[in-house]
Amino acid sequence: MRILLALQEERLLGVSDLAKRLELAKGTVHGLLQTLAAHSMVEQDPASGKYTLGPALLVMGNVYLDAHDLRVRSLRWAASLGERTDLSVRVGVLVWPDVVVIHHLAAPSAPIPVSEVGLGMPAHATSLGKAILAFRPDRSALLRRGPLVRLTGETITDPGDLEGSLRDIQRGGVAFERQEAVVGESGVAGAVFDQTERVVGAIGVVVPGADLEESVVAVVRETARAMSREMGATTWPPHGE
Repeated sequence: MRILLALQEERLLGVSDLAKRLELAKGTVHGLLQTLAAHSMVEQDPASGKYTLGPALLVMGNVYLDAHDLRVRSLRWAASLGERTDLSVRVGVLVWPDVVVIHHLAAPSAPIPVSEVGLGMPAHATSLGKAILAFRPDRSALLRRGPLVRLTGETITDPGDLEGSLRDIQRGGVAFERQEAVVGESGVAGAVFDQTERVVGAIGVVVPGADLEESVVAVVRETARAMSREMGATTWPPHGE
């Protein structure tokens, strides 16, 4: 797992690089790489001899998406949200420190739609991530694991300040992001809960600029509530107003 995570981060590494990073003997790392390569989990670049992630991981990722309850249930809700707002729609889950997009619909007006499925974004700087974090019982511990990355001048990086905004989100179930991850891009997302009232993800839209219309916020809130109801939640948000 540490080899795969290292290759995810650096994209291309040799045996010596991996051995140094993992603090293991080169022979041990070489043997592990040979096993991973035999199952197409990694591939060796013929020119440099270094290793990169292999295609079997893509197959595994597709199995995850096809079997993920939230993602499967989100398909029609995301389509409806996109049609009603004319905006790009994302559905995400928390993989700290990121929120990972498991379903994406480009805005109808997008000239060349590009899938963002699999995209990881810093959770503390996105509406999707903040919507999930607000309802995680371990959010304080997560926020203090390490420094929060500053992406723009609007990014909140102080754990205490972020905790305050997360408490506001907890009351209403909807999170906002105003150019905190990308300059010129804002967003609004609603938390999604299952039958145990556990937060399982979030659905939201990407808004060009910094203005968030109340009509868009209302549609996102309605969609997140409806998805939660379909997932078995009886109240939304569980600790809401």
